[in-house]
Amino acid sequence: MSHSVYRGVGDLKGFSLKNCQSMPDPTGVLMCAPDFYDVVDIKNPFMAGHIGGVNRSLARRQWEEVRTAFETAGKGVLAIDPVQGLEDMVFCANQTFVGVDPKMERICLLGQMRHSSRRREVPAFEAWFKDKGYRIVRLKDPGVSFEGAGDAIWHPAKRLIWGGHGFRSQPEAYEEVARAFESPVVLLKLVNERFYHLDTCFCPLTSEAVLIYPSAFDAESLELILKIFPIVLTAGEGEAIRSMACNAAVVDAKTAILQKGAASVARHMAVMGLKVIEVDTSEYIKSGGSVYCMKMFLY
Repeated sequence: MSHSVYRGVGDLKGFSLKNCQSMPDPTGVLMCAPDFYDVVDIKNPFMAGHIGGVNRSLARRQWEEVRTAFETAGKGVLAIDPVQGLEDMVFCANQTFVGVDPKMERICLLGQMRHSSRRREVPAFEAWFKDKGYRIVRLKDPGVSFEGAGDAIWHPAKRLIWGGHGFRSQPEAYEEVARAFESPVVLLKLVNERFYHLDTCFCPLTSEAVLIYPSAFDAESLELILKIFPIVLTAGEGEAIRSMACNAAVVDAKTAILQKGAASVARHMAVMGLKVIEVDTSEYIKSGGSVYCMKMFLY
């Protein structure tokens, strides 16, 4: 299948998920310790009212709990050294997008962050991935925003990328994403500012099932999701916002790690055959991030 960018259902003529090449499961997880984590400004609605309000000792315990959950799910955790003055670096999903191409070459596509304070995080991740043998790729246009795996999400076990845009990443980035990984991309437009990244409202559970918060998307994007996924589960508003339930991380379509308290979503996941591990990420939700934001899957 060609590495096209699909913007609407009309573009899907000839597309078949069944015909997408297989994609290996991640081999591990990258995390960044919260040594310098804080809320210092307001980049999304979750951060309002929380400037200077992070409980550092609790944040550290919660980070350790998330790391242990990934290890329990069978994924070894590597760490990148935190950098003083980069308070959002703990959210490892945004600075890069990584994976393998059809020749199994490991690729790290660098993000181009919308906020200047977060652009300073990218060089540290570039150096880390280069040291680990990944081929480093940059977008050709430095003026195009792209926030890594916050907006670009691999379809489970398939060479297909879901690409969010509307608040942080720009749709123009995804032609290059498709070329870099030689993989098709399905574009989804976000329309609710509380769900500023795709990973806040879209959580693939298995190759056939996805959990979403429907009001985060425009009508055409919802149509695309319903067309490609045979099973579409929804999170209620309370759990999607209060518990950031769609920001769960699903490991190998077997284990879901999510913020505790999202009882309905946890039941959905269990019905799909997933083992559910509940953790507390309340200090990170103050910044608009939970489990998925706190890691980068490695290949």
